[in-house]
Amino acid sequence: MSTSDHTSDHSGWAAAPATHRAAIAAESARFADLVRGADQATPVPSCPGWTLTDLIRHTGSVQRWFSVLLRQLVQEPPRSREVDLRLPATEAGYPDWLADSAAEAESAFAITDPDAAMWAWGADQHARFWVRRMLFETLVHRADAELALGLRPVIDHGLAADGVDEFLVNLRFATFFAPKVAQLTGTDETLRFRCTDTSGDWLIRLRPDGFDVEQGTTSESADATIEGPAADLLLLVYGRLGRDADVFAVRGDQDLLERWFTNSEF
Repeated sequence: MSTSDHTSDHSGWAAAPATHRAAIAAESARFADLVRGADQATPVPSCPGWTLTDLIRHTGSVQRWFSVLLRQLVQEPPRSREVDLRLPATEAGYPDWLADSAAEAESAFAITDPDAAMWAWGADQHARFWVRRMLFETLVHRADAELALGLRPVIDHGLAADGVDEFLVNLRFATFFAPKVAQLTGTDETLRFRCTDTSGDWLIRLRPDGFDVEQGTTSESADATIEGPAADLLLLVYGRLGRDADVFAVRGDQDLLERWFTNSEF
C-alpha cells in the first residue's frame, strides 16, 4: 500500500473497482447459499435485535439503494432512501431476493464508469466509492450470518485488509450516522493497526479537530498498537471481535484503545 492521507482518492489498491465488483457477486452468492434453508427467525448476536431475515433485508436493500445512486451518478446527498425493493412475499424467498439484489447491482456496475465523479459520504468522490462500500456491507453481514449460525467466518486476507483500509479512511466522515466519531480527537496520540499476514499498516493520529490516517509501513512508534491477521482486524474494527481475542498482539496505552473503540462504532 502506498502512503497517503485521508484526502486521497485511492487507497493504494490499484485493481480495486474490478476486484470489488467480482467480490460483491461472490460474497452475495455465498451469503444467499448460507441462509438458504436456515431458520430465518435465527437471532443475529452481532446485530442486536435482528434476525436473519432482518440481516438479509438490510443487505439487499443497501445493494439496491446504492445501485440507484450509481445509475443516477448523484451529485449531492439524496433527500430520500426510498427505492422499489420488490421484497419477497414470504421469508423463504429472501435468499433468492438477495441474489436478485446482487444481480441488480451488477447491472448498475455494467453501465457505470467507476472513475465517474459523484457525491459520496466518504473520502473518495467517485462511483468506485459506492462499489467498495457495497462490498464491505455485504461481506461483513455475510460474516454476521455465519456467526449467527455458529460458524467461524473465513475472509480472504487481501479483501480483509482492503476492508480495514476502507473503514479507517472513511470513518472520520461518518459522524452524520455515527455521531460518537466526533469525539475521536486528541493531542497527537497515535494508534496503529497492522496486519500480520498481508500488507496493511495504518497509523492513526488524533488531533484537536479530528484524526488523520497514514497508510503504509512507517518506522514511527505508536502510543498503542494492535497487530493480527487481516480478517480478524476487519472483524475487530467492525465490533464483531474483541481486542482481547488471542489472535491479537496488543501493546501500549489501554485507555487510548478504549477511547477509540468506544467512539468508532460504525
